[in-house]
Amino acid sequence: MASLLFTLLLSSSQVEAASFNGLAVTPQMGWDDWNAFACDVDADLLATSARSIVDLGLRDLGYEYVILDDCWSKGRNTSGNGSIIVDTTKFPSGMAAVADDLHSLGLKFGMYSDAGRWTCGQYEGSLGHETVDAQTFADWGVDYLKYDNCYNQGEAGTQYLSRNRYNVMSQALNATGRPILYSLCNWGEDYPWNWGSTIANSWRISGDVYDSFDRPDARCPCDGPDAWDCGLPGFHCSTLNIINKASFIVSKAQSGGWNDLDMLTIGLGGQTDAEYVTQFSIWCAAKSPLIMGNDFSKISNSTLSILMNAAAIAVNQDPLYSSAARRWYYDTSDTDENGRASIQMWSGSLNSTTNSEWDDMVVVLINGNNSPTTMNATLADIFIDSGTDGTAPQVALSWEVRDLWAYRLTDEEAQAVIDAANATDSGTGLAASNITNIYNATKTSYAEGLAAQDELLLGKVVSTVAAQG
Repeated sequence: MASLLFTLLLSSSQVEAASFNGLAVTPQMGWDDWNAFACDVDADLLATSARSIVDLGLRDLGYEYVILDDCWSKGRNTSGNGSIIVDTTKFPSGMAAVADDLHSLGLKFGMYSDAGRWTCGQYEGSLGHETVDAQTFADWGVDYLKYDNCYNQGEAGTQYLSRNRYNVMSQALNATGRPILYSLCNWGEDYPWNWGSTIANSWRISGDVYDSFDRPDARCPCDGPDAWDCGLPGFHCSTLNIINKASFIVSKAQSGGWNDLDMLTIGLGGQTDAEYVTQFSIWCAAKSPLIMGNDFSKISNSTLSILMNAAAIAVNQDPLYSSAARRWYYDTSDTDENGRASIQMWSGSLNSTTNSEWDDMVVVLINGNNSPTTMNATLADIFIDSGTDGTAPQVALSWEVRDLWAYRLTDEEAQAVIDAANATDSGTGLAASNITNIYNATKTSYAEGLAAQDELLLGKVVSTVAAQG
């Protein structure tokens, strides 16, 4: 199917951030091994992936967390304090050594556990062991915990039960005194967007994503206008399924507590370039955490150029901390091979880069039809929150329109970065340093770059929209 997307920036003040633990003031960024490797993980995989993140310039764009997912443990210490035992076949030097290696590269270490008896891969879960496990993670130098929902012993079914179960680990992590970002992976069960911000930094809103743009799957049963109210989140949820679910709850995201649309599938090979661009654009506009899930040993130039689009990332990291919202959605008759056909438009406020009394705006048009489609977004549509039927004061102004994908790396530029990284493999970050149109957020934050009107973050001016347009 053809999924074409055009992202626009239109040109209030910065708001004060709030976070229950001071972390994830903007959505977290990083990489998780699960999508590409599942249980086939070890210390070498993390080390080589971490060096790639640095050498490709991804760390300097903000991808700072390297997250070890499931399948790393080997039982518990039954003769001591009951702490989890590391599988030393996979991690012969232990987890503290892994953390030290990542920290030496300027990265942060994320780990996985489960708010159940077992993890989803049937390894040791942390339910009933929260205090000892949290302290173990802190002692190892962990900076991030992804906390899953399998084998939860029936402690779910109401918001009260799920919040209490996840809050035990939240309190245990805070008690260690180490800053550990807390990411709930409870698949949207029991409406975590209603309570997650009081105990966590992000919460999943759906069943697990898989690498299809809009293919329906019976294992992800919730779809349509009531998809958010899902008693069986399932898994194998398509990109468009998750986008549609996210549209109902965008107001629940805030600084320090984000709706998590799940890991990015960019680079796994199941979608077109336009579909991956769509995923990245909406993940950015909706202020989802940006967690890569690709295999860096097989990374293509098109994958890298999507992940490195600083203008899109700047929307995600914008200091207004406001999620875009869907303004309209229409089913159409131009169905694709999966029987799906729709168009939709999202828009949202961004911090003003012109010192104006008006916010900048991001606009995303999504074509879910089978064929290329002309879509039209009026100022009345874009600014509907400020006044219906074209009464918003912003509609009476003219606006500059910028294409946020205009400065995407060319295939040749992206391949040059990949080739240099493969030749270097040092973790020094030198490979990407000679490419002039790669942003470095470790030197100049996104907030600072936007305030300075950096062209790499603002995109290319392509037109203007006249008043009442």
